[in-house]
Amino acid sequence: MLQTDIELLFEATGGAYGEDHFRLFQDFKAALNAGEIRAAEPDESTPNGWRVNAWVKKGILLGFRMGTVVDMSIDTRRQPFFDKATYPVRQFTASSGVRIVPGGSSVRDGCFIGKGVTCMPPMYINTGAWVGDGTMVDSHALVGSCAQIGQRCHISAAAQIGGVLEPIGALPVIVEDEVMVGGNTGIYEGTVVKKRAVLGTGVILNRSTPVYDLVRGAVYSGSDQAPLVIPADAVVVSGSRAITHGPGKDWGISLYTPVIVKYRDAKTDAKVKLEDFLR
Repeated sequence: MLQTDIELLFEATGGAYGEDHFRLFQDFKAALNAGEIRAAEPDESTPNGWRVNAWVKKGILLGFRMGTVVDMSIDTRRQPFFDKATYPVRQFTASSGVRIVPGGSSVRDGCFIGKGVTCMPPMYINTGAWVGDGTMVDSHALVGSCAQIGQRCHISAAAQIGGVLEPIGALPVIVEDEVMVGGNTGIYEGTVVKKRAVLGTGVILNRSTPVYDLVRGAVYSGSDQAPLVIPADAVVVSGSRAITHGPGKDWGISLYTPVIVKYRDAKTDAKVKLEDFLR
């Protein structure tokens, strides 16, 4: 069984890796590329709707341990590249159904890229990521290792989707179906963004910063044991909250905070629908 063999090899220390070990890792990467296994997957029995597959993250880390640094340069003199032999650039064909627009994008081997995904240059998708059908990854956007992106999302220009490869048991960043991620947005530390949410330009989400919901009168935050969860259909923009005591109050200082100002309606849907012409 793939899981058992990967876990046994991960726990083994010392010694050289043989052909059987590299064949096992190739099978593991093939399963990642095909979407047959993933670092995290939906699970309705958990509070946030997702569970971590720690053995998959072990397999990804194993690849770094097994690989040696080799020359991957297109032109050694003009454009040198050196990386682990186990993680080359992923190979696509026209039948893959993925648009990779010319201009310097890179997709690392060992990640699932669904049909109809559009990659605008230059963007980067790291190993272990899962990107659902019909999603657009715009210019200068990053999809980090093990990040899970749903179907028909728009990851706008310069957006940063963190990964979370380690610790092994930690939930990676999750962006569910039909989420609009605005330009220069950052999502980090295993945050879960539920379906159809809209993140405005420049919004930063992480476990450490509370999110204020003006509609429901609630405050959302994460902890060491649980991720920050943004509700489905929430429209989040950048805001601020005043410091209420000490020198910060005296100096009139405010701190950044994300704010939910509304939930998606027909007007929001009409704005987001405009991007369908680009797909």
